[in-house]
Amino acid sequence: MKKIVNSEAKASSRYLRVSPFKVRRILDQIRGRSYFDALIILKFMPYKACSPILKVLLSAVNNAKQLYSLNESSLFVTEARADAGPILKRFRPHAQGRGFPIKKPMCHIVIKVSYI
Repeated sequence: MKKIVNSEAKASSRYLRVSPFKVRRILDQIRGRSYFDALIILKFMPYKACSPILKVLLSAVNNAKQLYSLNESSLFVTEARADAGPILKRFRPHAQGRGFPIKKPMCHIVIKVSYI
């Protein structure tokens, strides 16, 4: 096993059809925690956005294993962010012939794990 100082692996998911505000409240819980703590938090939180975040976290850990041959127990979530993506704009019929705008936001998730 190679030990590389400041080794960092990242994974991202783009154009996810969840609001970035809803994703950020979950990412705030796992930022700075160890991989196993983040895994447990994501598996037992009752939110819809947990499953795509879990996929991104697993991908980042697998990238760290492939690139640096790091053990899972030594990995920490150093960066977890959700950036705003494009917004789908739709119209819903409303009273008196008006159209009511509906905005369907998207987000981009980036998770970085590193060896500490």
